[in-house]
Amino acid sequence: MSESDNSSAVNDALSAAARNSAIGKVTASDTLTGPAILAAIGGVRGLIESVLPSFVFLVVFLITKDVWLSSVIPFGVAVVFIIVRAATKKPVSPAITGAVGVGITALIAVTTGRAENNFILGIWLNVGYLVAMVVSIIVRRPLIGVIVGLLLSEQASNWRDTPRERRMLTLLTWIWAGMFALRLIVEVPLYLAANAAALAVAKLILGVPLYAVVLWITWLIVRSVYPPKTAAVASSEEKTD
Repeated sequence: MSESDNSSAVNDALSAAARNSAIGKVTASDTLTGPAILAAIGGVRGLIESVLPSFVFLVVFLITKDVWLSSVIPFGVAVVFIIVRAATKKPVSPAITGAVGVGITALIAVTTGRAENNFILGIWLNVGYLVAMVVSIIVRRPLIGVIVGLLLSEQASNWRDTPRERRMLTLLTWIWAGMFALRLIVEVPLYLAANAAALAVAKLILGVPLYAVVLWITWLIVRSVYPPKTAAVASSEEKTD
């Protein structure tokens, strides 16, 4: 396989990954609705699988104050998600990924005897995402711009050479960075204070709800820069009449 073929294969793989991402599913919508955002975060099933383990931890921990129970029961819930997906012949990989994450944090919490360690993996993931966003801006390859460029290759192929597009997509990358930074600003002090219950509440509030708001803002900005083709064609026809 030639170098150009390898480059094309990599680009195709990246484009497919971008289309399957939440940003890809949102930007594919000509009009953004509640169901469209819900679909972007995995539908009702994905929402339940994202929220329920943290909610179960909060309830069990508030009732028992037991690190072992409040860590292991959410892991059991995550395993049930895998079984339900397998039984209903749905893709199990999302549930497996979630269960692995819950399992790792449960193991850390149980072995250290610290309930707040149920959230340490999420904190470090937010650190990683924040660093990736900021570094991409510093090197003038804002990550959200790269993703949008892959998604809208026909319209956004030269986004880095167009000042308005570059500014808007850089702003959008800062907004995503801000989401991760906000989570860390709230969660790190709670972690250091060993306030596991407050951490669970913070994760519930700053998780899916904040994520949905940022996806909505993403759609607004992307559509302001790259309107749907049908709208663009209609506008062009109106101008020529």
